[in-house]
Amino acid sequence: MEKPSLGLLLHDAARAVRKRFEARAVVYGLTSAQWRMLVRVCKTDGGAPQAHFAEMLEIEPISVSRLLDRMEAMGWVTRGLDPKDRRVRLVFPTAKAREAFASFKPVADAVYAEALAGMTPDQQHQMTKALALIIHNLATAANDGQKDQL
Repeated sequence: MEKPSLGLLLHDAARAVRKRFEARAVVYGLTSAQWRMLVRVCKTDGGAPQAHFAEMLEIEPISVSRLLDRMEAMGWVTRGLDPKDRRVRLVFPTAKAREAFASFKPVADAVYAEALAGMTPDQQHQMTKALALIIHNLATAANDGQKDQL
């Protein structure tokens, strides 16, 4: 039997978790992209520039702008000018967003519990450590590659 591909396993696991979240989050009327944005916005204390979210979510700035336009129209976020640089728009969560984020945390915990069922706490810890190391290794390699190009 062929050894499973790391890339396929990571992709399939992420997709399965995302689908489970989407099934649970449908009551809020948000897409998975909007939920990812909502989580990032709620975890950013004091507002952050739109460009920050584009970088964090690895999506184009114009896509972030459109996503935030929809979320602002739905009452999830507000945007304002940065007092230090009027060209920069800061994004803030609304009370509605903070309330949804807080109420959804137990749902997220339940999805993670489903995903990790059958694993010992030590196995869960080792998996988390391994995934963090993969992310670090690839980010470091990407940064090294950028330096090589200069």
